[in-house]
Amino acid sequence: MTAPRESSLPIEVLLVEDDPGDVLMTQEAFEEHKVRNKLNVVQDGEEALAYLRREGPHADAARPDLILLDLNLPRVDGRQVLQAIKEDPELRRIPVVVLTTSQADEDILRSYSLHANAYVTKPVDFDSFIAVVRQIDEFFVSVVKLPPRG
Repeated sequence: MTAPRESSLPIEVLLVEDDPGDVLMTQEAFEEHKVRNKLNVVQDGEEALAYLRREGPHADAARPDLILLDLNLPRVDGRQVLQAIKEDPELRRIPVVVLTTSQADEDILRSYSLHANAYVTKPVDFDSFIAVVRQIDEFFVSVVKLPPRG
């Protein structure tokens, strides 16, 4: 059995995002607020699944403690990534926060039906985006008990 992780240790965050601007803003949010957590970035759903399954160039990838997932991704859609994560016994316990521009009820309902842990709509302005990323980080680092890394 894996020992529980100390809450003061940085967490591994996987950002699955194809928009370079959103990647940059997320990175800046982590840096600006002295977030100690490690942010790893993949740019499409296919790469996300390879990363999570530790395949190919991601063979040595750290198991993320939290996934920030965009829905509208090239190659493999974010909805398909979410479904694959939640159907995999090795991956399903990793919390997934859908972080997307979509406000469509259909996307919200489908994401929760696929067992997303949270659904957050990306704000369009920089300061609000930074605040949202900081709140997600604070919640998952300070409030929520994450499962030990597998």
